[in-house]
Amino acid sequence: MDRALLTLGFLLLWVVLVLLMWKGWRGRARRQADAVGALPAVPAELGDELIAPSTGLYVGSTLAPSWQDRIAVGDLGHRAAAELSRYSRGILLERSGETPVWIPQESIRAVRTERGLAGKVMSKDGVLVIRWELPSGTEIDTGFRGDDKSVYPAWTAPPRGGRDEDGVEDA
Repeated sequence: MDRALLTLGFLLLWVVLVLLMWKGWRGRARRQADAVGALPAVPAELGDELIAPSTGLYVGSTLAPSWQDRIAVGDLGHRAAAELSRYSRGILLERSGETPVWIPQESIRAVRTERGLAGKVMSKDGVLVIRWELPSGTEIDTGFRGDDKSVYPAWTAPPRGGRDEDGVEDA
């Protein structure tokens, strides 16, 4: 009898903790809703492919500059298998079972590698992080852990075919 009550008590405690985590996640989504707003739609024409698709894991997105302030709005907080590709008009992140994320070229602020993002920590330079500005004006960091990390230098190099700060076209 004592063992059954103890088991029931632990089960009840577990249910309460799960409900509190769920309530916290919903509260976070509500607080972030105005800052995040609507994401840009994927355009019909993506432009020239600059970097071929890479497979990996969408780690998540955070409010910049905090690497742990995970976005809970919509499905941006859901980790998923993904494919990342770069086009002349922007970056496309297609996620399995989730909506694709389109990052317009003019919204990209930086592409870099980091040790971790959104609570996911890896080896040095294990996560490719794209800092970009949402239509709402909020800057976020979007993380992608590639299956093949040898493609990271192509992502962190300045895009070719664009214009530099003087308006001169790159080679």
